Amino acid sequence: MYWISLSLAAGLLQASRNAVMKRLGHELDEYINVFGRFFFLLPFAGVAVILTGVPEVRPDFYWACFLFGFSQTVATLCLSKALLYGNISVVIPLWRTSLIWLVLVSFFTLGEAPTAAGLAGIGVTLAGVYFLNISRARISPWEPIRVLFTDRGQRFALLSAVMYAPSVVTFKWAIVNSSVPFATLGTYVAATLCVLPFALKNSRQHFAQIPRLWKSFVSLGLFAALTNLTQGEAYRVQLSSYVEAVKQTEILFALLIGYVLFGERERIGEISIGAAIILAGVVVLVLFVG
Repeated sequence: MYWISLSLAAGLLQASRNAVMKRLGHELDEYINVFGRFFFLLPFAGVAVILTGVPEVRPDFYWACFLFGFSQTVATLCLSKALLYGNISVVIPLWRTSLIWLVLVSFFTLGEAPTAAGLAGIGVTLAGVYFLNISRARISPWEPIRVLFTDRGQRFALLSAVMYAPSVVTFKWAIVNSSVPFATLGTYVAATLCVLPFALKNSRQHFAQIPRLWKSFVSLGLFAALTNLTQGEAYRVQLSSYVEAVKQTEILFALLIGYVLFGERERIGEISIGAAIILAGVVVLVLFVG
């Protein structure tokens, strides 16, 4: 189906974007990293607006952009820290628990109510997150939960997941009040302005490194723009929680990227078990909802 294809493409593009973020995180710091992701997205979003035209913009669009800028900045800063301190193959599946919060937030703000099958798929996904840390369960049944608050990378991943949900809702709100390309441009102009003071305060010395790393920043912006354009179109035609559920296929891509590019092989077996369970939840959603 149309929205499923878009969601799968967004998952692949998002995993690629996060891999570039992780690599840049080891060269610079999270503030310039996040600023670069937002700022270098803008030219690609601008081209998309030129190609599709400027739509009718309703007043709520500007509120949506403002709220998106705040929530997306916090979520992305936390994700950048999580990728810096943790393995991408663990951080990304944990970050995808944002789906839980998204179901709640979208229900109370957009009136999106998943079916029983949809909720069942989300429950299976949660079981997969637990099994991502199954080796720690040999110490204590509660260890996989406790480690969320003690492991630095996983703690930031969880905080990012909580803040990601409102960013999805406000992004869809901006789309409803304009178009997918224009919403992408407007929301990330707001996000760029929001993160700029933090980048100037904490990473002023790193701005001089952007020309040296321009290829990484351009690829980061390209992957980020394509992710938002594909997932935005999927949001337009389907419940945001279903789109995000199918996007959890990103976990497989993150697992492969972590193995090939970053040598994250120590826990590949147990991570694969958790990822397979999470994907089983996605299959439930595709079969009974798609």
